[in-house]
Amino acid sequence: MLNRVVLVGRLTKDPDLRYTPNGVAVANFTIAVNRPFSNNQGNNDADFINCVVWRRAAENLANFMSKGSQVGVDGRLQTRSFDNKEGRRVFVTEVVADSVQFLESKGSSGGGQSSRSNQSSGYQGNQNQPSQGNYGQSKNDDPFADDGEPIDISDDDLPF
Repeated sequence: MLNRVVLVGRLTKDPDLRYTPNGVAVANFTIAVNRPFSNNQGNNDADFINCVVWRRAAENLANFMSKGSQVGVDGRLQTRSFDNKEGRRVFVTEVVADSVQFLESKGSSGGGQSSRSNQSSGYQGNQNQPSQGNYGQSKNDDPFADDGEPIDISDDDLPF
């Protein structure tokens, strides 16, 4: 059996980061995913999909992504139910994300930016620490820019 979901969309609001009583981070968020076809008026509709992500990925999402940021979500579909305050059974369907990739570089999302910064390509490092080494870069410079020069990499440095 297979239960796999892959989505690309934009956050509809800042992620809601909370912690369980045991201290485990969990973030709830909703992404808007455009449909691949137009409606009768010629506009593309969107689906608004509820997602949840746990632990370190939840903290990274909340710290580096904000409303309007484009993200990729890889996970599984889950349904659950609970009784609300009125005693009625409520059913919830959501995507439980195994990973969330950051698909935009800093400041390039379309709209609705909050004061949080964005990181590209799912990088989940700690941006509050100064850059290591004396390379003449600020912490916002791209450490992978090659400046048009060849890169000297030993076969021992490759992970494969």
